[in-house]
Amino acid sequence: MPRVAEHRPAAEPQSPGQKARYARILDVASRLGAERGLDHVQMHDVAKEAGVAIATLYRYFPSKTHLFTAIMSDQVDHMDDESPEIHAAADPVDAVAETLLRSTRHMLRTPLLASAMMQSNYAAHTATVSEAAAIEVKVLRTLLRLLGLEHPTDRDTRLIRLLMKSWHGVLVSAIYGHTTPTDAEIEIRLACEVLLGARSNAPGH
Repeated sequence: MPRVAEHRPAAEPQSPGQKARYARILDVASRLGAERGLDHVQMHDVAKEAGVAIATLYRYFPSKTHLFTAIMSDQVDHMDDESPEIHAAADPVDAVAETLLRSTRHMLRTPLLASAMMQSNYAAHTATVSEAAAIEVKVLRTLLRLLGLEHPTDRDTRLIRLLMKSWHGVLVSAIYGHTTPTDAEIEIRLACEVLLGARSNAPGH
């Protein structure tokens, strides 16, 4: 598991130039993570290939944990982007399933990067890095929106959090080859059907 090197807050890019450097860092780290895996990505290599000073890299990302958690956060920001599958979903549960499946397929295309993100996110939760908690909130809000739950009950929220944990477990199993992609998709759909069928705005409730 990666360690969080320092307990200082990460800086946020403000100017257009800073935002461009920040995005460049994420792009380079994503590529290196996909090629090498977490343990073999060096911060100096990321800084060099992104064309930034090492001090700039550490200002935005105090550790590799922060860096790969930020990559995961960036991917989560786009998890519900418009797609033909989501648009064609027959009902809200199908829309949630297609959203989770699209994210799963995307991560499985680069398993070393996916593993780096998952390891870093777990380490960030353990060290209470704020970005990790923000990722969970982003996913929760996305699923609530897809389900049309503007005023979720406590039970609704717990059901969705249980679905998120189920998805996480299936995803980890697939990343490490313990579950086939086909079985992963079947299990994710089943988890959506079983857990979301009990939500407050489901037919019959």
